[in-house]
Amino acid sequence: MADQKTMTEASDPTASVAADLADERLIRTQGAAGYARLFVNRLKSGELGSLPVVVGLVVISLAFYSAEPKFLSSYSIVSITQFAAPIGVIALGIVLVLLLGEIDLSVGSVSGFASAVMAVLLVNKGQSIVVAILAALAVGLAIGAVYAVLYTKLGVPSFVFSLAGLLGFQGALLFVLGTQGTINIPSQSGLLQFARRSFVPDTVSYILVVAIVALYAATQVWGVRRRTAAELSSPPLALTAVKALLMLVGLLALTYYVNIDRGWSYLWVFFVVLVVLMDLALRRTTWGRHVFAVGGNEEAARRSGIKVDRVYFSVFALTSTLAALGGVLAVGLQTSVSQASGTTDTNLTAIAAAVIGGTSLFGGRGSAYSAMLGILVLQAIQSGLNLINVDSSVRFMVTGAVLLLAVAIDSVSRRARASSGRG
Repeated sequence: MADQKTMTEASDPTASVAADLADERLIRTQGAAGYARLFVNRLKSGELGSLPVVVGLVVISLAFYSAEPKFLSSYSIVSITQFAAPIGVIALGIVLVLLLGEIDLSVGSVSGFASAVMAVLLVNKGQSIVVAILAALAVGLAIGAVYAVLYTKLGVPSFVFSLAGLLGFQGALLFVLGTQGTINIPSQSGLLQFARRSFVPDTVSYILVVAIVALYAATQVWGVRRRTAAELSSPPLALTAVKALLMLVGLLALTYYVNIDRGWSYLWVFFVVLVVLMDLALRRTTWGRHVFAVGGNEEAARRSGIKVDRVYFSVFALTSTLAALGGVLAVGLQTSVSQASGTTDTNLTAIAAAVIGGTSLFGGRGSAYSAMLGILVLQAIQSGLNLINVDSSVRFMVTGAVLLLAVAIDSVSRRARASSGRG
């Protein structure tokens, strides 16, 4: 992965600056029309963003709907989102480590091991659910800290120590479970109630939608005012209002539709909140800018004064902690921990979700929303194939094909960006 970080150096920095100045002039001279042209120009230059995965999700949905109309039923959508959340949380951690151009192959095993620790403390040791969950998260944090030390102090490649972790923590899972093999979570447990049985009431869901759109509009207006104060070009407020209105109508319609069944699960809402908070951290904080800087060019980041080792430590720690959290949520949804927890396709699904959602394998490019979009695609594929009674072997082949397509799109767009001078 170290060689991958230097790939952005191949592009000419002066050409990238020139492209940015050209974008600024286009916006200043043509206003809203300039934004439209800028959007088209960026698509042509490989700045695809989340467009491929959104289009893919629409195509997948229409294809399965044509084969089985139940696929787009209210019940199906609620189930897809609910079961996507635990692995989506794990995929969120994978997004972070991929932004650095590194990899963590052990997130599945870490999630299983941490969830086993939680279950043993809760069921066998009689600890409270809060203590058990905090212990599981502490396990994830400790593992990430050890990974960071191995990488920053000893120079062990992330592929190597995470592969060792994949094997080692599978063994640790078996050791913690012992002869029991499976531990069932009490049906009255708050974790089980939250992850499996709790759904947002109709009225509250509509209030949440309005609040989300209001927050989005406020942040957009704040950004416009900041750019205006700095004498930079900014999108017209009318464009912001149109986006907010479309967002409001779309979310209200979707919320009304899922409320025909059970409504949004609190588990899904929790995952979405995590994604939004991580997106804000990546885009609006110094830490987030440092993550992108290190992933884009580690040596340049180091020379600019960024504490590179601290960035690696925070990312590896967060990745393993999110893996532990995803494992805990999966236990609440599945009602038990077993020797298979986190050891089936959890690991590869989380990695595939991050990549399919648009996070580059080459570091420095991606978004927290990649985890959400990618896991929705994979969960939609799984749900659709189950509805039409297709064997699980086909699901693995389809998932592999989608992953290969996503990486191919990323590679092509990266070349387009390099040729257009955007880096």
